Amino acid sequence: MAMENGVNLAQQIGDLLRQRGLTLGVVESATGGLISHRITGVPGSSGYYKGSIISYSNEVKVRLVGVSEATIRRYGAVSPQVAEEMAAGGRKTLGVDICLADTGIAGPDGAVPGKPVGRFYLGMSHKSGTGSRQHDFSGDREQNKHRAAEAALAWLREYLLSLK
Repeated sequence: MAMENGVNLAQQIGDLLRQRGLTLGVVESATGGLISHRITGVPGSSGYYKGSIISYSNEVKVRLVGVSEATIRRYGAVSPQVAEEMAAGGRKTLGVDICLADTGIAGPDGAVPGKPVGRFYLGMSHKSGTGSRQHDFSGDREQNKHRAAEAALAWLREYLLSLK
């Protein structure tokens, strides 16, 4: 659990969501539920956290989340385009103000040309729009998953702090 000034990152996010009256949902792929686990580790998270979809397979990304098959075919499941469609689709499906998403190659296998092990794309969708960020981690499978979850939460905190 990352701590900053003695305060857990997920706790900070919870406080910010509560203060701003916003709800959160998550669509996870490569992190396999770690982001949701971190968020629900905070007592009272049911006040702002609505749920998640772990869309590990492309079929679930398409059927439940609303990712376009054409996007997956054209760019691959590990792409900024899919991360953004996961976040936007999750925001709609889960009925939340903000949705985080991740897709990546945790390792040790799965690398393809141009997409090394440790490559993750995070997506975020909110009222102002939808975006993505690329991260490249160099740890083992478990480390990569945890670092991606941490990066997603840090990005969410950054966004929440930017709101006036």
